[in-house]
Amino acid sequence: MLTGDLSRQRLVSFFLRIGLAVVFIYAAIASFMDPDTWASFIPSFMDRMIPLKALLMIFSVYELVLAALLLWDRYVFTTAILSALTMLGIVIMNAPGMDVVFRDVAIMFMALALAALKK
Repeated sequence: MLTGDLSRQRLVSFFLRIGLAVVFIYAAIASFMDPDTWASFIPSFMDRMIPLKALLMIFSVYELVLAALLLWDRYVFTTAILSALTMLGIVIMNAPGMDVVFRDVAIMFMALALAALKK
């Protein structure tokens, strides 16, 4: 690979990683600060297994871990795949609210682009 191609690839990876990390960090912090707003995105069957507030906290920590791994620039392929699967799960579980979660489809494809870049 040519040097220019490699530096472009690193720049694209950087932008995708930062973009994904910001999404996960924002959602995690917002969920910690205002759990009632974010609770509506949790499918009702899940809060029968784990209390809603605990489930939101666990998911927020998971999002922060994904963000940290993306920013750390390690295990990027695996983290990108987990990010894409997370977004897919959010979209599927919240399909009736597509007016809101349609953005998550773009984020999912952003994560897949990062995975393809790192494969």
